[in-house]
Amino acid sequence: MSEHAATRVERKERTRAALLEGTLALAADRGFAALSLREIARSAGIVPTAFYRHFTSLDELGTTLVEEGVRQLRLALREMRRTPEARLADTVRFVFDQVDEQRDLWGFLIRERHGGSAPLRGAIAVEMQLIVRELVVDLSRVRALDSWSPDDLELAADLIVSTVADRIADYVVAEKRERARIVDRAVLQVRLIALGMGTWRT
Repeated sequence: MSEHAATRVERKERTRAALLEGTLALAADRGFAALSLREIARSAGIVPTAFYRHFTSLDELGTTLVEEGVRQLRLALREMRRTPEARLADTVRFVFDQVDEQRDLWGFLIRERHGGSAPLRGAIAVEMQLIVRELVVDLSRVRALDSWSPDDLELAADLIVSTVADRIADYVVAEKRERARIVDRAVLQVRLIALGMGTWRT
């Protein structure tokens, strides 16, 4: 690739990133469904027609934010699971550390989970289901759960993921002094679910 071509690619990537960042900033005030292509383009310093060099529609831009954001968390969790000494509490706290690093993104995801854009709600549901599936695999490797059916494992994984997602929703809007308490509550709730799993019989 020539130097000129490389520069053009880099410039395109910067503009794409600016569109994503601008969307997060704008959506924080009014929600994604209320945004116009014109104002998103303006936030990135481009004319509206140039938007289509990066995304085919606003829905594609929104779903890209969802997919890339949650994928980062899934990859980080996958890496953490390779650490033999990782405990349940450590994993929950790790999730909130990831949220802290991208508060704007997670605020966006939580708002749009039940927001006005059907494509975004669908994309978020798909990504959450992927996290549930990976957790099912982890739970299936726990010796105490080796007699559990796939349906029961999925039920438990879904409960854990939904519980943590609800606490993330509290966390992203909480005052700083309240955040540690919310994380501690999430840890306790997940521990309680784990204790219940020990006595569960279908």
